[in-house]
Amino acid sequence: MEALLPLAGLVRSVSTPEFSGVTFHEVTAKSVLNKVPSGSAMPFEWTVNPYRGCSHACVYCFARKSHTYLEFDAGRDFDSQVVVKINAAEVLRKELAKPSWQRHQVALGTNTDPYQRAEGRYALMPGIIRALADSGTPFSILTKGTLLARDIPLLKHAATQVPVDLGISLAMTNEDLAELIEPGTPSPRARLKLIARLRDAGLGCGVMAMPILPWLTDSDEALDALFTELAKAGATGVTAGALYLKPGTREWYMSWLAAQHPELVGRYRRLYGQGSYASKDYRSWLAGRISFFKAKHGFTGSSGFSHRNARPTDGSGAPSEAKAASPLPGQEPLF
Repeated sequence: MEALLPLAGLVRSVSTPEFSGVTFHEVTAKSVLNKVPSGSAMPFEWTVNPYRGCSHACVYCFARKSHTYLEFDAGRDFDSQVVVKINAAEVLRKELAKPSWQRHQVALGTNTDPYQRAEGRYALMPGIIRALADSGTPFSILTKGTLLARDIPLLKHAATQVPVDLGISLAMTNEDLAELIEPGTPSPRARLKLIARLRDAGLGCGVMAMPILPWLTDSDEALDALFTELAKAGATGVTAGALYLKPGTREWYMSWLAAQHPELVGRYRRLYGQGSYASKDYRSWLAGRISFFKAKHGFTGSSGFSHRNARPTDGSGAPSEAKAASPLPGQEPLF
């Protein structure tokens, strides 16, 4: 994985009125193609993260602790101090051109969102997509960002060159709750429209319905509303699972919960104990409810989204053997 050095290669730090409260730290990267450590449970071996930190500001984001490796904090700094690898596309193209590169699948959106608001300013993704497709490298993208729509023509073309797997992260339809807990993201309604646009363009679009929040988005009413809207939008599959509270995220989320829903703090402490996962009984119960609503809305048997569907080929055009299915870190899928 990439070296986590404090702002190595810093060129300048920028604050602008149109991105109020956010500082962009522009860096030149020596490498952007990151190898996942061997033995990892990740369902992919390589990643690219053009941004560090994320102005989507999702209170529950499992990547928060990674910002502390850059000597920022996992709370407000994660939301407002965004590191931008301004030469990401150029460096990636050079790395992919090396004779040693074997065209393994590359996953984007595994740590922070590649289509967060910063992408509107820096437009790194078109060059990254072109570099991957031109080199014959399959890739997957997971995002909450509706800016992805800008690149639909480019993604359609890329899909004629290599396997492309697209996923939208959407785990609630309650607009008011979304504004509170993921305040920098496009609304649920906007993301549903993006799913429909991708499907209308002939592109597959799975959904990562994570995290489901205990006592906030796990009721039958909330789950039925979510799966109803995902089916209407044309999602090709749904992967869903419960909130994961790893260190760094746990403190920030529990602080938010104490301010917004103090009546739930004790329940969460009992449900999660000293660990990062909800109790086994809760996860088993939630799995049953998700299975029920997936069946009700026609998603039984669908693969959802987990960065597994963009497969490299064996040279003949046939997909190579897939890595064994396994949960994304901090996002234990139930179905």
